[in-house]
Amino acid sequence: MSDYLVKALAFNGEVRAYAVRSTETVGEGQRRHHTWPTASAALGRSLTATAMLGAMLKGDQKLTVKIDGGGPIGLILVDGNAKGEVRGYVTNPQVHFDLNEHGKLDVKRAVGTEGTLSVVKDIGMRDYFTGQVPIVSGELGEDFTYYLFNSEQVPSSVGVGVLVNPDNSILAAGGFIIQLMPGAKDETITKIEQRLSEIPPISKLIEKGLTPEELLEEICGKDNVKIIENMPISFTCTCSKERFSSAIISLGQAEIEDIINTDGQAEAECHFCNEKYLFTKDELETLLEEAK
Repeated sequence: MSDYLVKALAFNGEVRAYAVRSTETVGEGQRRHHTWPTASAALGRSLTATAMLGAMLKGDQKLTVKIDGGGPIGLILVDGNAKGEVRGYVTNPQVHFDLNEHGKLDVKRAVGTEGTLSVVKDIGMRDYFTGQVPIVSGELGEDFTYYLFNSEQVPSSVGVGVLVNPDNSILAAGGFIIQLMPGAKDETITKIEQRLSEIPPISKLIEKGLTPEELLEEICGKDNVKIIENMPISFTCTCSKERFSSAIISLGQAEIEDIINTDGQAEAECHFCNEKYLFTKDELETLLEEAK
């Protein structure tokens, strides 16, 4: 099954909901960055949540999520857009700890709790929209919940989960966002809160083979969910040799000449996907002419 996301309404429009299967997307991130299990869980939860936040955008709008909790994993940076494309990295991918007291990967210890979660949205205006909140949990689901409530004033519940195989590959990943619309009844809120307290961890439901549609039915009840749209999700990077060529040209004539004379070639590497681009001496000399 390929990764995809669904948008839905529930309880006759009182609730807006998103759910996603992101196993292959997170797996691609793990393969590209060679993350160890705890780092995989932190990056995977961030990619999953960003995919759902991206689904709330339109057209060519995009966003960047930055999580800096002061923990050993360092900075987590994830880009997403309205087309279901995400990419991201962590500063220190080889971070792993023993399981926490709940028998789960200790994401909180890796991320840390002394810092902030920020979201920068490029919605096509001259100025970007930026929202920032302190990290309240480090487990990330609760942190995205806190962000949506405090920065966007939308009462929400965010669940994100990642299961990692013994060989470090990704077994299952996915998540949901449940949002209360204005006028939601107390009875509806009580039903959702009760169900969220009862269901198994989200990653376990995905491992069992539940689709995004079935995840929402598990939370809201089968007869209460109306699927509005579904869209594919993927780990997709926008880097290219042309983009790095432009960056090299922007270094200026003296810097490019120094690279040619010192190394005779250059290698550029993308932080987001670890793709490497080699520039030969001839290519650098061509870029030098353009810089002139």
